[in-house]
Amino acid sequence: MPAAHGERTDSVSHTAGTTTTATTATAASPTQAGAKLTAQEKRWIVYDVGNSAFVLLSTAVVPIYANSLLEAAGQDNIVSTWGYAQTIASLVIAVLMPLLGSIADVQGMKVKFFCGFFGTGVVMCCAMALPLSWLPFLVVYVLATIGLNGSLTFYDSMLIDTTTNERMDRVSSHGYGWGYIGSTVPFLVCIALIFGGPALLGLDTAFCTRMSFLITAVWWAVFTIPLLTSYRQKHYRATRDQLGSAVRGTFRELGATFGKIVRNKPLWMFMIAFFFYIDAVNTVITMSTSYGTQLGLDSTQLVIALLVTQFVAFPCAIAYGRLAGRFGAKVMILIAVVAYMCIVFFAAFFLRSEVQFWILAILVGMFQGGIQALSRSYYGKLIPKDHANEYYGFYDIFGKTASIIGTFLVATTTTLTGNASIGVLSIAILLVLALVFLLLQKDPTRR
Repeated sequence: MPAAHGERTDSVSHTAGTTTTATTATAASPTQAGAKLTAQEKRWIVYDVGNSAFVLLSTAVVPIYANSLLEAAGQDNIVSTWGYAQTIASLVIAVLMPLLGSIADVQGMKVKFFCGFFGTGVVMCCAMALPLSWLPFLVVYVLATIGLNGSLTFYDSMLIDTTTNERMDRVSSHGYGWGYIGSTVPFLVCIALIFGGPALLGLDTAFCTRMSFLITAVWWAVFTIPLLTSYRQKHYRATRDQLGSAVRGTFRELGATFGKIVRNKPLWMFMIAFFFYIDAVNTVITMSTSYGTQLGLDSTQLVIALLVTQFVAFPCAIAYGRLAGRFGAKVMILIAVVAYMCIVFFAAFFLRSEVQFWILAILVGMFQGGIQALSRSYYGKLIPKDHANEYYGFYDIFGKTASIIGTFLVATTTTLTGNASIGVLSIAILLVLALVFLLLQKDPTRR
């Protein structure tokens, strides 16, 4: 398949002692950078529409449903239990992704690994609809989350095959933006079923909630089809007949890649900053509903507030991509980190009512999509394209390990102090550290 912008050129590199073929795309012109989205870019974007439905359900509905299962079993601390579940899922991804990512850089392998994790996520999402007790349910949920996050690692690295450096900020932001707004469609159907099913159809609330998991799985699968039927891996480090040599050299490659990262000061400084600030972002996302539930806030209000977040996040994520084109991705990331510091302090000291949770949800929506999208695209500009999956594997080590620390920190602090607000406040330390590394890093993408 020809490149969306510019001509495709072939180059030869040496990977793990084996001659391998890599492909690169020429840079887009300024006119191309501002052109309309191509068909391939749109097909890449719609996967965000599909998987974001599960992310939204996991943020709003799953914690409340899990809480009901915990209460039925005599358990009462959902914050710590939910935090440990998220920690386990993140740990598995952090361990697996660098190894699998290195193998997936082989020609034709990236889409196969993507399908494996995506399929696992969808099947486990369906399995969540079974009438399970709290522990089996959390186990299935953890497997579904591993499937989601694993697929996202390969999906993120597909960005460099889909567009050019000049268009990455814009395309990545559109992915998050349309993901936010598109995920509200199945979510509204699920919420209507959960709240309207018992009164209008005489169905049990728990049954309606489980059916929402099936609806989400179908939506996720349908919006993955355009990407699966059109994606072509343009950047790679080996051909299929060299797969054996590439696999044998994987561990050597991981060590070599780590060495290259260490020698690339702008890259490793950004990765450390990313480690700290994405910790805060992911922790706020995964723990917000459980935190509000433990504070005694009404579950209906929590769900509606999080739905509003999606509508706020859609235009803000798109706007962030446009602003990055003018001011640079790093500047916009810095602004978002400062904003998250304010959000954490607000949650720790002022969040006590439904109205305040609404304010928190709107603030999160304004910056959440932007910082995630620009982190993905900014990193893609800093790394070699023919080893993208391998580098994105390390990107996931930093992102998922940070999630482990964040959720574990909140869960443990809450357990030890008996005060969830103190656990939330601890996130501010990580944001300060991120800000320091970002300010010290020199941005190689700015001339």
